Amino acid sequence: MRVEVQGTPLPVAICHLEAGESIKCEKGAMSWMSPNLEMKTEGGGIGKMFSKALQGESMFHNIYTAIGAPGMIAMGSSFPGDIMVMDVGDIPIIAQKKAFLASDTTVDMSIHFQKKMGAGFFGGEGFIMQKFTGRGKVLLEIDGCVMMYTLAPGESMLVDTGCLAVMDGTVSINVETVKGLGNKLLGGEGFFNTRVTGPGRVWLQSMPSSKLFESVNLVAH
Repeated sequence: MRVEVQGTPLPVAICHLEAGESIKCEKGAMSWMSPNLEMKTEGGGIGKMFSKALQGESMFHNIYTAIGAPGMIAMGSSFPGDIMVMDVGDIPIIAQKKAFLASDTTVDMSIHFQKKMGAGFFGGEGFIMQKFTGRGKVLLEIDGCVMMYTLAPGESMLVDTGCLAVMDGTVSINVETVKGLGNKLLGGEGFFNTRVTGPGRVWLQSMPSSKLFESVNLVAH
């Protein structure tokens, strides 16, 4: 599968499939496609469907297959930001809930639970994230623009809650309290920050949807 991501601030991912090749998509993701693509809707069993619901995804997904010749399918972003095309391999990819847009059928999506209670409650990403394993490409929706950092073993970075979008499965998450009562109450950064610790890569998003909605509400009032 060859993927092109075009346009801002609501990008579209254009995926080119070889004859017989398939792509797995979030329900309702398709914007346009060539007429030789055949669609099949699947749920994957009760356990899989329940897992998807916990991750904020639809319990069903669509599989599109190019029949008889190469084909094309385009999927638009549902939120201003970016669409990341990532290669899944030996190291699992961990992403925020609702990030999944599409993938090769050889990529498996499952639940990733935050092991540390503090990170789950206060880290901004919640207890449940998405875990991608197998081999192939996965397309993820990111809020705002995205920056990637590579952390060495033991190297850490403090991240505002909600700004962590994607990370390698080797990266760990914890939370830290903002120091000083005045800073907590008047600094506008909340009470907690997320600490990510290497080794591994992290992808940070500039405008989490929760922050955008807060800003819109403030302007509206």
